[in-house]
Amino acid sequence: MMRLVRWSNLLFLAALIWIMEKWVAVPILDAVAFGEQLPGYLLLLLILATVCIAAGGYVINDYFDVKIDRINRPDELIVTNTVSKPTAMKLSIGLSAFGILCGMATAWLLRSMTLGMLFVIIPGLLWFYSSSYKRLLLIGNITIALLAAMTPLIVAMTNVAYLHLHYAAVLPYVSLEHDLYAWLGGFALFAFLLTWIREVIKDMQDQMGDREYECHSLPVVWGELWTKIFVTGLIVFTLLVIGHLWYRVLPFPTGWLSLSTRYIAFGIVTPLLGVLGLLWAAKIPSDYKTCQQLVKFTMLLGMLYSFCILRGLA
Repeated sequence: MMRLVRWSNLLFLAALIWIMEKWVAVPILDAVAFGEQLPGYLLLLLILATVCIAAGGYVINDYFDVKIDRINRPDELIVTNTVSKPTAMKLSIGLSAFGILCGMATAWLLRSMTLGMLFVIIPGLLWFYSSSYKRLLLIGNITIALLAAMTPLIVAMTNVAYLHLHYAAVLPYVSLEHDLYAWLGGFALFAFLLTWIREVIKDMQDQMGDREYECHSLPVVWGELWTKIFVTGLIVFTLLVIGHLWYRVLPFPTGWLSLSTRYIAFGIVTPLLGVLGLLWAAKIPSDYKTCQQLVKFTMLLGMLYSFCILRGLA
């Protein structure tokens, strides 16, 4: 059952929300003497909402992918082998409903209609992704990438909503709202690009089953060579974005030897170059699995760059 809901991914998601709050949002608030603002119970509700909705999404994805997974990963098939399809459907609905309830409670406490709408829209997108979007050219990949980007953005939106609720008169005189969205938006962009890269590589890993069931993934429609070229373009674009943000954020030229610069160079850029090498060397599904696991690890390292913000070294 724990494998069905991808417990390790859920643990990473919960940790990511906590890190974005404690290592990014709080230092930004501290910089203008606001200090930590978001109460612990609101952060807990936010984590529960996000984790439960994601868990429901994983289950419904496996529910709709039974036939494809019998070809791509028969040894890892859980729905029908361990858990029946009706049970999987009930579990998905229950997890999603509890996640929506926690999300709506968070939105109600913050008087934020936007947050409330998001916690209804996101489960809907996960359902439609699993049932149809993932079989459409690019749309499925972009949908998952956007949902990944929403995690840091929801942390920003939650903090901004809390500030508007309690400090509406003061906010026009400080740059808190801009800074929260700028920094957390940067992490969201990184999550979007890395998730998009990983999803396309995962399609290359799963192309045998996708061809059998006429999924219009990039490798099926464009072929393996052009898909590799496309992913290479995405990685190069990501490196250019990182370079631009490094130049804009760091004090130049004094910042070129800072911890921040070294972290970007060895913790983000170097692994991405490693992904490029593995991608072009990949020939069989296990090669692509290794490649997309390195992308996932690079995403983790990218999110841990927030430690530099906590230390005031960005």
